[in-house]
Amino acid sequence: MKFLPAIGFVLSLLFAATAAHAQGVAIETGKIRFYETKEIGGEENYQVNQLPNGDLIFQIKTELPFAGQDKKPLVNATLRTAKDLTPKSFDIKGTTLLEIEEDTSIAIQDNKANVKDRGQNRSIELSRTFFTMSGYLPLTVETLLVRYWLTHGRPASIPLLPVGEAFVEFRGDDSLRVSGKTVEVSRYQLSGKNWRGGWGRQTLWFDKENRFVAAVNLGNDVETNYYALRDGYESSMAFFIRRAAEDAIDRLTKIANDLSPKSTAPLALVGATLIDVTDKPSIPDSVVVIEGDRIVAAGPRSTTKVPSGAQIIDVTGKFLLPGLWDMHAHLYQAELGPTYLAAGITTARDVGNDLEFATALRDAAKERRGLGPRMLLAGYINGKNPYHAFDVQVETADEVRTAVQRYKNAGYEQLKIRDHVKLETLKLICTEAHRLGMTVTGHVPEGMNALQAVEAGMDQLSHITYVVTAFFPKNDRNDFEVTINLSSPNATNALKFFKEHGTVIDPTDAVMELMLRPMNVPIETFEPGLMKVPPELTVQINKKGQPGDQAEAIRMVFDVWLKITNALHAAGVPIVAGTDVGVPGHTLHRELELYVKAGMTPLAAIQAATIVPARVMKVDNEVGAIEAGKRADLIVLDANPLDDIHNTRKLRFVVTQGRLFDCARLWTSVGFKP
Repeated sequence: MKFLPAIGFVLSLLFAATAAHAQGVAIETGKIRFYETKEIGGEENYQVNQLPNGDLIFQIKTELPFAGQDKKPLVNATLRTAKDLTPKSFDIKGTTLLEIEEDTSIAIQDNKANVKDRGQNRSIELSRTFFTMSGYLPLTVETLLVRYWLTHGRPASIPLLPVGEAFVEFRGDDSLRVSGKTVEVSRYQLSGKNWRGGWGRQTLWFDKENRFVAAVNLGNDVETNYYALRDGYESSMAFFIRRAAEDAIDRLTKIANDLSPKSTAPLALVGATLIDVTDKPSIPDSVVVIEGDRIVAAGPRSTTKVPSGAQIIDVTGKFLLPGLWDMHAHLYQAELGPTYLAAGITTARDVGNDLEFATALRDAAKERRGLGPRMLLAGYINGKNPYHAFDVQVETADEVRTAVQRYKNAGYEQLKIRDHVKLETLKLICTEAHRLGMTVTGHVPEGMNALQAVEAGMDQLSHITYVVTAFFPKNDRNDFEVTINLSSPNATNALKFFKEHGTVIDPTDAVMELMLRPMNVPIETFEPGLMKVPPELTVQINKKGQPGDQAEAIRMVFDVWLKITNALHAAGVPIVAGTDVGVPGHTLHRELELYVKAGMTPLAAIQAATIVPARVMKVDNEVGAIEAGKRADLIVLDANPLDDIHNTRKLRFVVTQGRLFDCARLWTSVGFKP
């Protein structure tokens, strides 16, 4: 029998006649290993019992101590099914990967399900096909869902209990070399709608004996991904990650072709006010001509010729800006690509991701495949520690050289430092990176302040929370008072130091606002973009915040951070806009709004997301402004952002690599509201 996804053993061996008639016989036990960035991050243990009537009982325990959490059971589940995998009962309790508390019991009888979900009881009439599932874990249940789909006629969709709908798609067959042998595996994608599994897609592989092989989850929310493997397939992990990425890219390529059919004719944007971010005057009633992926002309209508046969887009009364940059991105899901473009982000610096996945997205953008921003890459690097096992960890000089060279060979521009790098190791990393022509960004490691990190060789710093350590009289980052005097010698020296060293700062003020918001303050009050986000994502985003009784202290702390951001800019320290994700796409606009709130002009805020990052990444000869000869990356706004920075949200069109997209259609292509 091949309907059961054996996760480690051939199940045909497990359904021997001697077992089939035993009382509650345990026919299989097994283990799935979970990984983040190729390091083991947890496991799932399961046992399968068969009852005398043939029913199957799956007892599952999932432990995922990611990011240094204490090892604790996150999920315990029991699923009972008929021999054909039709569910009869399902019980799950614990904390899922999305930090959602689950406490659900489902009993099914006579085409009716009695559901107790989070203290609420209800009865549900069942359709011909259905399955029980609660989130992206346990993975054993996911694999059973795929097998159920295969043995029940491959329906277009499967209603889920307690809530939602699942979609399974066969994506093709792959060949692997495992232990010197060729192994044929089949690949499937699992996605959902309005269920607690999240957003995006999960890719799963099974061998020809219908045994589970691997799973790549690059889409359960905006901040987390994981992989799962059967023992023996560890050497193929990179293949699985890249193959999942390519599937996602292929899907987005089709969407891109539907939304913006390829054309060889020149494109002319006529009539808008062109806002120059290089401190030149704006150009009213402008013409921008695009051929291929390049701007070939940009200037007043009176002096700029529109080629014969050009596709003319009348943008009279609108405003043109260069495509925006997100200098602190984590594109864990390919589906984030259209949201970035819809928000006007045409270039993103990914500062921490799986090498195979990140390079696949980057390469696709270079080749004008998929649908997402152009990408620059900074690779995670950390010191030895038990808390971030998923990072590349180094300590010795040989480890440093190996890690840095690997990123260099993969075409990375930067390294991203994490929290546990020792001072001497940081110096080694920076020296090796600079030797290879790379720069270094990231966190200020524990045990040092921002000044020491820059002195050790760091070129750029992420997060205002790390930068403010330079303003402390002591090295302890916790020695923080909301009454920092920006005129004090300590503050003055810090500003002068960063200016003299050319240190680049991406403050990520907006995500800090999100993390610090009082929980009794709805996010929509300062980030209206949340109302456009799919419900599968809002759960996780709404978890960010602090107790409401700390509201006044929180406000004072955040106000100081904004003052420091403005002081850095006023001192001539380059500020580049980044999000660290937050609300996908929308948070970049909130970042610019906060810069203006802090004291920067709208133009200065816009420059932080256009020409300044292009300059600091040394690609301003290619992007960052609307000029002849540069890449055709630009956005069309309905209102003037120089009058009101909030107008950067009023996007009508985005042009990326010469292709024009309607922003509303981009949003809806991945389930957002326009």
